[in-house]
Amino acid sequence: MKQVVQNYRSGELALLDVPVPGCKPGGVLVRSAYSLISTGTELMKVSEAGMSMLGKARSRPDQVAKVVQSVATNGVPATYRKVMGKLDSYTPLGYSLCGVVEQVGTGIEDVAVGDLVACAGNEHALHAELNWVPKNLYARVPDGLAPRHAAFGTVGSIALQGVRRGESQLGDVALVIGLGLIGQLVVQLLAASGVRVVGADPDPARCELAARLGAAACGDPASAAVEAAVAELTGGHGVDQVYLAAGGGSNQPVELAARLSRDRGRVVDIGKCRLDLPWNAYYEKELDVRFSRSYGPGRYDPEYELQGRDYPVGYVRWTERRNLACFLDLLARGSVDVEPLISHVAGFDDAVETYRSLEDGDLKAVAVLFRYPGQAAKPQAPAVAVPAVNVERTSARAVRTPVRLAFVGAGNYATSMLLPHLAQRDGVTLSTVVTTTALSAANARRKFGFAEATTDLDAVLGDKSIDAVFVVTRHSSHAELTRRALLAGKAVFVEKPLALTEEELAGVLAAVEESGNDRLQVGFNRRFAPLLRQARQRFGARSGPANLRYLVNAGRLEHGSWYLRQGTEGSRFAGEGGHFIDTASWLLGADPSSVYALATPGNEDLQVVLRYPDGSTATISYLTTGPASYPKETLDLVADNRALRLEDFVRASVFFDGTAGRKRWVSSRLPKARDKGQNAELAAFIKAVRTGGPMPVRLESLAATTAATLAVQTGLAGGAPVTLARTR
Repeated sequence: MKQVVQNYRSGELALLDVPVPGCKPGGVLVRSAYSLISTGTELMKVSEAGMSMLGKARSRPDQVAKVVQSVATNGVPATYRKVMGKLDSYTPLGYSLCGVVEQVGTGIEDVAVGDLVACAGNEHALHAELNWVPKNLYARVPDGLAPRHAAFGTVGSIALQGVRRGESQLGDVALVIGLGLIGQLVVQLLAASGVRVVGADPDPARCELAARLGAAACGDPASAAVEAAVAELTGGHGVDQVYLAAGGGSNQPVELAARLSRDRGRVVDIGKCRLDLPWNAYYEKELDVRFSRSYGPGRYDPEYELQGRDYPVGYVRWTERRNLACFLDLLARGSVDVEPLISHVAGFDDAVETYRSLEDGDLKAVAVLFRYPGQAAKPQAPAVAVPAVNVERTSARAVRTPVRLAFVGAGNYATSMLLPHLAQRDGVTLSTVVTTTALSAANARRKFGFAEATTDLDAVLGDKSIDAVFVVTRHSSHAELTRRALLAGKAVFVEKPLALTEEELAGVLAAVEESGNDRLQVGFNRRFAPLLRQARQRFGARSGPANLRYLVNAGRLEHGSWYLRQGTEGSRFAGEGGHFIDTASWLLGADPSSVYALATPGNEDLQVVLRYPDGSTATISYLTTGPASYPKETLDLVADNRALRLEDFVRASVFFDGTAGRKRWVSSRLPKARDKGQNAELAAFIKAVRTGGPMPVRLESLAATTAATLAVQTGLAGGAPVTLARTR
């Protein structure tokens, strides 16, 4: 079999042919599927091996002390032969992998041949095709967890043990210094525990990644941003814990930890960084400095690791093996996501070249995996682009009162849901209505008092007296009309959907960039519904991930409805699904990161699962086969021992379980009609246009919701989850 080795004297890296290890009692023989390169610990060893003898001595003063002791005991010649013999031997690399059990040793009953296991240990989970792993250093991989993700088990256990040493509590604020592989995992584990996290790292890309994975704020430790974020989140008291996940010879991390900790805070050292503690700073705050020893209790105990002697759970709750199993469970349940950390997957045959690329800086990575023979390369996951909005915004001007509006389109939705509210609103003038037929324009003018009716769109877009344009036409024309109105400098309210294709979405956002005009609102009205907003306020802020379920009893369309013209107008869900995605995202306070969709054969019933960066999920059941007597929309949100229920915008309830017992809030009275937020949404849009203030919904959120809606069709076609890929 092949194994990655290094000669510590010469620095040589090699993929060596070595004998297959025997399957001893008390362990299992595991054929590797994926192994993880620790871009911190392993690269440090590789770098040290390339140093001169003096450099090696300076980097490992602990080993120099042992040599001095050996000289005193055994003399110089014997010590020299011993040291050079050790340096000139091949040593293994690696300590975190996932593989399949190929042979079971005597005394092992918890796994069988063919089981998938995650393995730990710098003597047992090596970058090798086969490894013998003792009982307490492997754990069975939960069903459904990908082997490439399970290969993170050991580094995940290191991060998990560090978090345990910090003894964080719900609502704490923590600072993570160093956002490499371990730091990124610590951020996610803390966020999943209800801790607000501030990250510190000089690398902007790592800060951006940590923010995407749950950090409340991130920044360069040398800047004022980190201190400002800590002050804001803690009211000036300082963080409850600091996790040192940085390496290197700088003493800045421990100095920053002292400065930003609260009185009697905890400082946990997980990485290998310089620890010259500034005595006054640590003494005056009486800081509690703790070390986190690798994967957890049992580490470096040969009776535990090699002989399989476990610690009683009543005395040692979390051991190495229990931490490993716990982290795998967190991965399987989606509480931690390691896929964004994977920068590169290399074939095992390319191991030496991969290490060299990492060492030379040609490959910049947070995590790198080796894929072993027999493991197919991961198929390219389908993705839908969420274009970044890079716009030099022109300053929005306040306009005169009344605000002058033009409508492009005057169909059923415009005349029943929008114009009745606007026609009665003070400070608004309905200036011009544009339709494709003269009679429909005349009817709208007569019913709602438009000053003018026309079929000439160019004249309206060129009219400088018009402040905002409403696009309320059929779906296939929304993106192009919106693009033209933005380029004309108008504020735009476009009914959903904003776009039917990725190209159309990119075109709209390109118009924003070209014109500097980001004055855009899409008709996602449900987030403005008074009853839902009142329920959300009663529910309060979350500290942990949430689960949301949204059932939409859409019903069947009448024969001949233009909604059925999928070839030109898009699918029915493409037309109105953005409503429900936007509502879910607003309630969860984030934009989705992936979409998975399933369709019921023979009809348009859909199940859409949205995944969010903090581990929250939203399931939208879009059904066309339900009875008309059943409510059209019901929504449930559950998190932190609380639940919110909305019943068709007629009744809302919020349930609490707390120290004061169980409580329930119910909307005090039934509304006279189902208010789905159109009036409040229009009021917010008109106010933004009149005052020059920000638009009611962030442009980035509008783009993300539109991309997620488009991803449903992509997912149905491919039968796999679709990543929402942010582009630059």
